[in-house]
Amino acid sequence: MSRPDAVTGPGVLVRCRGAARTYGDGPAAVVAVHGATCEVRTGDRIAITGPSGSGKSTLLHLMAGLETPTAGRVVWPALARGPVPDQVGVVFQGPSLIPALDVVENTALPLVLAGRPEEPARRRALDCLALVGATGLADKLPEELSGGQAQRVAVARVLAAAPLLILADEPTGQLDRRTGRHVVDVLLASADTLGAALVVTTHDPAVARRLPQRWTMHDGRLRTGPRPPRDMPAAAPERTVP
Repeated sequence: MSRPDAVTGPGVLVRCRGAARTYGDGPAAVVAVHGATCEVRTGDRIAITGPSGSGKSTLLHLMAGLETPTAGRVVWPALARGPVPDQVGVVFQGPSLIPALDVVENTALPLVLAGRPEEPARRRALDCLALVGATGLADKLPEELSGGQAQRVAVARVLAAAPLLILADEPTGQLDRRTGRHVVDVLLASADTLGAALVVTTHDPAVARRLPQRWTMHDGRLRTGPRPPRDMPAAAPERTVP
């Protein structure tokens, strides 16, 4: 387990010090995360495993600035503007597309909100949809998509914003095995291209093996693994034997 005094140094994209999240008060209170201490640095590739309800999603939401810790602290030392979409991108586990926008508009939305002109934003969105094999969905509305298709679009939307930290919550959970492998390939390759860190929560041991650093969560408690050498590459894309 990482020592608290090791949570320091340059290139730290997000740092948690004793970060906890409790929902409710009194006897009905539920502690989703107990005092997590960790950091994610530039170039990290981290898999977080653990059973459902162990606090993985809540930890990612704390790292993304979407949840406020009820104890401890979460900071973003190397991100000049903090956890905004072009700095921290989140692939949510549940539905996250805006129903009134078609797929390409959903994918381009972070760029439009950041002030990029509509046409360049659309071209970037189409490029990212192509990466995840979803170009043919560009004109569809979210209600016309399967769960797996919507998940691929959600990945494309995050990649379109080119963040420095990618947080993916069960990104392959609704995908068949082949498509899931491809999405992990895309996330790893995009993180390499962007120079971004990648943190993935997963139930799938095959996905976890693709990332060189492994953390686990159980009953809201985080255990971090040893940090691999900085020059250790991520696993190569998996191949299907004919």
